Amino acid sequence: MRRWPAEFEKQRCIQVIFPHEQSAWSTYLDEACTCFVSIIESIRHYEPCVIVCDDRERVKRFFSCHDNLWFVTYRSDDTWARDCSVICVEEEGEVVLLDFTFNGWGNKFEATRDNAMNAALRTHYRAAMHQVDFVLEGGSIESDGQGTLLTTAQCLLHPSRNPHYTQAAIEALLSRELGVQRFLWLHHGYLRGDDTDSHVDMLARFIDARTIVYLQCDNTDDEHYEALGKMEQELKQFRTQQGKPYRLIALPMTAPVYYEGARLPSSYANFLMLNSAVMVPTYNDANDARALAIFKMLFPERTVIGVDCSVLIRQHGSLHCISMQFCEKLAIMV
Repeated sequence: MRRWPAEFEKQRCIQVIFPHEQSAWSTYLDEACTCFVSIIESIRHYEPCVIVCDDRERVKRFFSCHDNLWFVTYRSDDTWARDCSVICVEEEGEVVLLDFTFNGWGNKFEATRDNAMNAALRTHYRAAMHQVDFVLEGGSIESDGQGTLLTTAQCLLHPSRNPHYTQAAIEALLSRELGVQRFLWLHHGYLRGDDTDSHVDMLARFIDARTIVYLQCDNTDDEHYEALGKMEQELKQFRTQQGKPYRLIALPMTAPVYYEGARLPSSYANFLMLNSAVMVPTYNDANDARALAIFKMLFPERTVIGVDCSVLIRQHGSLHCISMQFCEKLAIMV
């Protein structure tokens, strides 16, 4: 029986893909690289960071110290490691790496090299890797580590992903591959500017098996008020494995953020858990301090680190989107 570990469990490392001139960051590459360096420097103080880079020597020069940094060479299309990296599961005490198909969020963007990345890097991962002929992005699913999967219907049931699969067929496949037994489907909730068709990691996240943090909109004039309100009501109807209501913790929204006239999906729900820390995206917003205070209340045993993600959000993603955790038992050779 397989088990899909939760992000809040012990981790081996975090993987990121460093920006390069052929990526979407090309028009403001220096700003993007500065942001990525800041994030990676924070990660490496708590656990190793695998950096996938087009030019190892170029990227190494961004760092004065290479402790806990593992550089591997591959030129990707883009840098959204959450959605194109392998997903770790455990089976009979061993790690199995699942390489799902990545099609650029429903063929919106070129993704040929991103989709081929895991196969190209497989010699670095000391575990069996299984290719799964099913389109799935890591940001679209959440695990409680106990067999529960939280997701959004808008993304997983979108016809540009797996058009020949019914909801029942999707559940059957993910039960087999990830070892999950329960599905919590959100049918409401979105963020303007999120071109992933409502990834759950922008909206609602497990921080333990009985607690979900979620994005709440209390501004009746904001376009998200109704949809996020309906999502909140759905969350209140969900039950834990033990049949009890979840402890629900609301996160505030930022004021509307725009870039080149388009609203961006800034979200505090796109945080990243490390072994003894939590990294929280900030956006130079009045609610940054409030969000950080909530995370400090939720994680008294972990260091809470605010990270300015105002550059990341220009490309419609944030901190969790650029990173992927690997489970503790995975051995890596670089």
